[in-house]
Amino acid sequence: MIEDLIAIVVGFGAGVLSALFGVGGGLIFVPTLIFLGNDAHVAVATSLAAMVPVIVMGSWRQSRYGSIEWHDAIVIGLASVPTAKLGEMAATSLSSQALERAFAALLLFVAAQMAWHALREPPPDADP
Repeated sequence: MIEDLIAIVVGFGAGVLSALFGVGGGLIFVPTLIFLGNDAHVAVATSLAAMVPVIVMGSWRQSRYGSIEWHDAIVIGLASVPTAKLGEMAATSLSSQALERAFAALLLFVAAQMAWHALREPPPDADP
């Protein structure tokens, strides 16, 4: 019961964050599902499945604003299909603990990269 309530709250939060920043599943669902006691492999797979409705709704709404670069989306999407199999094979070859550590390392790398760019680049409207 409490896990369902947490999942509902996380779902609402992921929906907002996904629409706001283009993130959600991996950054929100996976750590939460692991925190709730799920195996890392189950957390990753559940996160992927849970993101389908978020992606559909977010894409539909953003397309109404004309915000989607369809050429880029198609190229990235098509390139992701065969490589998703490679990622799945790599994930299943790792233990749950190793997968958790790899995920944590990825999150740290992404956070460092985002912080670096945010602190180094002037805002788009800044005068040169």
